[in-house]
Amino acid sequence: MARIHLVRHGEVDNPEGILYGRLPNFGLTERGHEMARRVGEHFATASAPPVELVCSPLLRAQQTITPLRQRLELPVFTDDRVIEAANFFEGQQVNARRLSEPRNLLRLYNPLTPSWGEPYRQIVLRMQAAMASLRAKLAKHGPEAEGVIVSHQLPIWMTRRAGEQRSLVHDPRKRECDLASITSFTFESSTLVSVSYESICADLQPGQAVAGA
Repeated sequence: MARIHLVRHGEVDNPEGILYGRLPNFGLTERGHEMARRVGEHFATASAPPVELVCSPLLRAQQTITPLRQRLELPVFTDDRVIEAANFFEGQQVNARRLSEPRNLLRLYNPLTPSWGEPYRQIVLRMQAAMASLRAKLAKHGPEAEGVIVSHQLPIWMTRRAGEQRSLVHDPRKRECDLASITSFTFESSTLVSVSYESICADLQPGQAVAGA
């Protein structure tokens, strides 16, 4: 059975605490680079190392996959479909005062879609399409090949909830998707048979919630 691992990027250097979203030039902190090294070690020493690597175009994701690329000496395919979710509040410090501003309040009318960003269903569809493309590549390596996609918290969490047939509407504070964590999807042919989660950098997580994702 083929497996695809969705890996969240490592910790981002964001001293101003803004919602960086798809903004360029947000790279990893020193701790984030340590998380990336651990991701590389984890997969490079696995019994079945990945044979295909895919990554979001954003800097923090590209830096996270670099140690793994170097360890396995594999090319990385950059796929725009696994990029961070679009968000109206990108570039702002998201707090109660900012959210209460009239221009921002207009965006908060429907948390089910959500009205302030890319629709949850749209995120799932593009992530699933990227995973289907990766499964087609993995099939060329054999029925039990594995691949890695480095992406972002919300796209990974939405894909997991869809895979587990749960509602896409959720409390963002309760997402199970640590920095540099691994959410794995096992397929038999094109059928998803299981989803699992592992936080390989639990000891490196920051002490408070991270702005952006």
